[in-house]
Amino acid sequence: MKFRCHGCGAEIDAGVRLAFACPNAGLGDDIDHVLVADSETLPLSIGNETDPFLRYRQWLSPYRLARSSGLSDSAWFDLVGKLDLALAAVDGSGFRITPMAERIGLAKAIGLSGSLWVKDETHNVSGSHKARHLMGVMLYLRVLEAARLPAGENMKARRLTIASCGNAALAAAVIARAAEWPLDVFIPPDADEAVKARLKELGAAITICERRPGEAGDPCYLRFREAVAAGAIPFGVQGTDNGLAIEGGRTLAFEMAEEFSRVGVVPDALFAQVGGGALASALAQGLAIARANGLLPSLPKLFAVQTAGCAPLARAWERLDGMDLDVPAKKRSQFMWPWETTPTSLAHGILDDETYDWWAIAEGMRASGGSTVVVDESQVATAHKAGRLHTDIVASATGTSGLAGVIAKPEAGRQIAVIFSGVER
Repeated sequence: MKFRCHGCGAEIDAGVRLAFACPNAGLGDDIDHVLVADSETLPLSIGNETDPFLRYRQWLSPYRLARSSGLSDSAWFDLVGKLDLALAAVDGSGFRITPMAERIGLAKAIGLSGSLWVKDETHNVSGSHKARHLMGVMLYLRVLEAARLPAGENMKARRLTIASCGNAALAAAVIARAAEWPLDVFIPPDADEAVKARLKELGAAITICERRPGEAGDPCYLRFREAVAAGAIPFGVQGTDNGLAIEGGRTLAFEMAEEFSRVGVVPDALFAQVGGGALASALAQGLAIARANGLLPSLPKLFAVQTAGCAPLARAWERLDGMDLDVPAKKRSQFMWPWETTPTSLAHGILDDETYDWWAIAEGMRASGGSTVVVDESQVATAHKAGRLHTDIVASATGTSGLAGVIAKPEAGRQIAVIFSGVER
């Protein structure tokens, strides 16, 4: 099972070396190093199961690694099943296909003349899509153990680590607890008290990260990088540090594509809230795979939504201006760098100083004819209020911020889709 860096072209065998960061990352060469799984084995079939990690198993590299390493299909079911039962014991439920439905009342409330489809991720494991990303990573680690592959040697002696202000940290803590693996979490001082309390319940070790004078970038992410350099396993959702995290999130796109195919709808546009970029990156890649496998006749235009208080992807997109994407892949710092001021927004969960997975999103926007959308705070607040008043989905302002993009750009199409992810806590 091969992974390739989209920036420098380096290849690794995921059974021999951990398929997280590119081996050439950290050389200071200004290349955008991100590992991507080889997908040359497509087309593949879809199962009948309601657990996405069983239903789309043939589309996932950990499954392909398992089979190529001598593990049977039933062995994969056993790995997924045991984690699913443990997740239910820890968090109340395991992974299941989440609902998507047309929301007529919400569309009218925000003045849309066409249809609005909302994918509800608030009832997913830990209350958001983040757990999808990290379940893919954990299954990879489990395959390394079960198949006794070289990449897994002495792995259980290493702690997991993540940088997050909320939903990703909770997702990591739930999955780590289910897997009985110790986890270190780096969070900002203003993290929600309910999040801190739940992290402690789950047994995560918390470090509060203050901004240091003269230091550029998210202090939580910087401390996370230090922990990884000291030997911790990157259990976060930044693709630059763990390319496998993006792959688990693709299951969300597969589900959406299947449902659109079932109801006979061709979406014109998909609006996705963007912080670090894992969600939009996974959607772009997942929808491209779904289209290649015949689930969609065309790609929906991907619109990446950021707030005026922190919009590094929108800044990078403007600088691209039709440029060949091979150029920024070799000159990352000319397009993506930390936001210069302290980010602020009601949509607190998308205030990453950098969009770590920016290149894949730019590729997805370019391929689909989409773009970035920068929203102001009034649009963020309006989207949150409308989502709460006109649906039964209890999503946070971060979770509804994709809808703020629709409010800002209602002319994007007749059939528009958004994702509500991040339950109000």
